Amino acid sequence: MRNTDIQPYEDNFSRKEFLKEEAYQRAKEKVKKIVGFYWHLAVYIVINVLIILVIVLNGGPLWHFGTLSTPLFWGVGLLFHFLGVFGPRVFFGKDWEQRKIKEFMDKEESMWE
Repeated sequence: MRNTDIQPYEDNFSRKEFLKEEAYQRAKEKVKKIVGFYWHLAVYIVINVLIILVIVLNGGPLWHFGTLSTPLFWGVGLLFHFLGVFGPRVFFGKDWEQRKIKEFMDKEESMWE
């Protein structure tokens, strides 16, 4: 058997460093998604303003389904993109349930007094 210079693998990367790197990668991916959403929003605004301007300046009606259909349907897609990036908790927040429970309990308590 031939002796080679292959050294055994040494794990110098501790678990804490691994978790930090994993957290960094998750944060980086989240930022990438947020930037993607803002680009989507910017393109949505610019393109729809241009479409509406072209239609209205060429004599088309502003308040017509055909004029507003692109912003409407694209807006639905943009809403789903928003929910995909920020999640539905953006409307209620983390502590929303607890605050509501406390609010209702306080109301009930004031009725007992």
